[in-house]
Amino acid sequence: MTGDLLNIRSLNQEELIEQLSQLGEKSFRAKQIHEWLWKKGALSFEEMTNLSFGLRTLLQEKFYIDALHVTDEQISKDKTIKCAFEIEKNKVVEGVLIPTSNRMTACISSQVGCSLACTFCATGRLQLLRNLTHGEIFDQVVYLKKQAETRYQTPLTNIVYMGMGEPLLNYKSVLKSIDYLTSSDGLGISPRRITVSTAGIAKMIKKLGDDEVRFNLALSLHAANDEKRNKIMEINETNSLGELKEALQYFHEKTGTRVTFEYIIFKDFNDSIKDAVELAEFAKCVPCKVNIIEYNPIDGGEFSQADVQKVELFAKFLEERNIIVNVRRSRGKDIDAACGQLANKNKAIVISDRILKKQHD
Repeated sequence: MTGDLLNIRSLNQEELIEQLSQLGEKSFRAKQIHEWLWKKGALSFEEMTNLSFGLRTLLQEKFYIDALHVTDEQISKDKTIKCAFEIEKNKVVEGVLIPTSNRMTACISSQVGCSLACTFCATGRLQLLRNLTHGEIFDQVVYLKKQAETRYQTPLTNIVYMGMGEPLLNYKSVLKSIDYLTSSDGLGISPRRITVSTAGIAKMIKKLGDDEVRFNLALSLHAANDEKRNKIMEINETNSLGELKEALQYFHEKTGTRVTFEYIIFKDFNDSIKDAVELAEFAKCVPCKVNIIEYNPIDGGEFSQADVQKVELFAKFLEERNIIVNVRRSRGKDIDAACGQLANKNKAIVISDRILKKQHD
């Protein structure tokens, strides 16, 4: 129970100094506490062993840490690790550690559930319950980083905001979490190793440009014509491809950062050469690369994986037009690997009435 306690991770260092001053403590203690929270990833005051027992007791009486707790963990034959993190009773989010031959990537969540209801996504079946705090986002990285180091003796190389939720609808907390991940007072990770993925909210993409962010941006595209994209992503009805194109151009002008287009390829839906032609045309709008992603089917879903030969032809068509293409193979096939599946399995979030109605219709 947190009651009237204050979340200590909601305070910056100057605010923490002020709070400690009111408790009769020296200002240098704030730097020590800040280091425990953001450099060492401490999840309890008991871990802060260079503080006196009296101060640790005082901190427990006045503050709390909004820490995540692992409630489920699955490890795939391909070494992918998927974790369910409980943030409150019956509220669970997911984080995934994805090892490959040259990368160790943490895929993290930004919201509990999601409001966008993309038809191919298990998270789209879940109600949006709340945004994560920057501390709760940070914790996912710390835990997955430790897993990489202890299980695989490999440092974490990349972070992708591609888990549950729409990061740009939790803008403030996402950017604040990145500040702590990249700061020399935090984990010191290069912003170029971080990618934020969006389903496509034009005005927020422009805001990223205005804020001159240094991390990478990925757009979950999945179809390059409005009619087809409307069928699988409701967000496209209010953020058309034309609006997204303009926003991406603005973002690139402001940041100079190449954009990534994520393209999940579905059997007999968006896997034809005609679809590739449309994608190649859209991709001309900004310097970019395309990640073609093999679909990881969800229980009861309407889509299935595209044939390998069609994926190869699709990728070849783009490459022949001088587009940088990566084909991402499905990971964790023997566990609940698709985004939102583990949260669904843990029954932490109820299925949205809106999604049920849509499926019924």
